[in-house]
Formats: sequence, C-alpha cells, structure tokens
Amino acid sequence: MHQRKSKKILIYFLLLLIFGSINNINLIESKFNKIEKINVSGLNLVNNEKLFKEIKNLNLENIFFLDIHKIIKIISTNSLVEEYEIFKKYPSTLNIEIKKTIFLAKINHNDEIFIIGSNGKLTKNNPSIKGLPYIFGSPNISEFLNFRKLIEDSKIPYSRIKNLYFFKSKRWDIELKNNILIKLSEKNVKESLDNVFEFMKDTKSINIRVIDARVKNQIILNG
Repeated sequence: MHQRKSKKILIYFLLLLIFGSINNINLIESKFNKIEKINVSGLNLVNNEKLFKEIKNLNLENIFFLDIHKIIKIISTNSLVEEYEIFKKYPSTLNIEIKKTIFLAKINHNDEIFIIGSNGKLTKNNPSIKGLPYIFGSPNISEFLNFRKLIEDSKIPYSRIKNLYFFKSKRWDIELKNNILIKLSEKNVKESLDNVFEFMKDTKSINIRVIDARVKNQIILNG
C-alpha cells in the first residue's frame, strides 16, 4: 500500500514538473516578446533613421535570443560609424549609441569625389561639408592616415592645410591655406615639418611660395 502511494506521488510530481515547465516557457515568451523599440543615436536625424530602418528590417526576435552579429554587420558597414555600443534594455528595448567618424579629406576615387573618414572608410561627397583638404594623387587610405598622423604629431596644425599632393615615389607635398607649398621627402616628415614651422614663425614669408624641405636639416626657398 505504501509503495502504491509512493508511485502516485512520484507520478504527480513528474506531471507537475512537465506542465510547470511548459507554463514557465509560455510565461517567458509572453513576457519577453519581440523587440518593440530600437533607439539609435550619435548621427544626424536622417542617418539615425536610416540605420534604424536597416536594423528594424532584420525582424529581430526577442531580446534573449538576439542575433547580435546581424546588427554588428549593418553598423560596421556604415561609413559614418567610428565606434558603437549596443545595450539591451529588458524586456524589449535596444539602444545603439554611435560615435561618428571624423571627416579628414576629400579624394577622387574612380572618377567620383569621396570623403575619407578617420575610420578609414569612404563616404560619398557632401557639398555642404567644406574646409577639408583635397588629396591629389592616388594613395592608399592607410598611406594617407599614416601621413596625417605624422602631421598631427608635428607643429604644423592640420587645419592649416589646403591641399595634399601624393606622388608615386611615396612622398608628399603640402599646400597651406596661405598658398605656400611645402615639399617633403618620404623620410623624416615630422622633423621636416617642425623645421618648416619654426622657420615660418621666425620669418616673414609673404613672398615665399615654395619651401623645399626634402633634404634633411635644410630648407630651400623659392619665391
């Protein structure tokens, strides 16, 4: 008799576990539905909205089973994005915070003007974006970014540059906004720029049009 009661209790316990688990799953599914709200910030209104629509079109599942890789792929291919963070706000909200890339220069690529960002990506030219130096020649983006880093580390402010000229020999010339052209070698770039800066600071350069700093520790002037 005692064994029969024990068997009945065991059966009831198993049934309780089975139906209890099913009810718990239904409870979770009902409580954590598909993502209902996506917030994108960091870009302008138009680009935030564009990125929002691309992510929304993924038809995201509930927040527990979110395929984050699909979202990362969309964000990473956006040329305006420098960095980003994705936050889950339970039960059904996704917050995406963007750090926008910094526009550095304009360049002709395949007969079309693009803007180079600090993220190393090309963005189609926007005529309203002005004041950026224009690159003549066809450097790799990495070559330009490396060269710009040398300028940033030098005493000459990048904001004073009007145009950049890249040559097949891998050297650069810089045209400043006061129309002075600085010729550089492919080596000792930072040192040469610092020397030019100190020279211009101590000299009236009104009639100078070309500063040739291709020879180490030498400056040759042309009017």
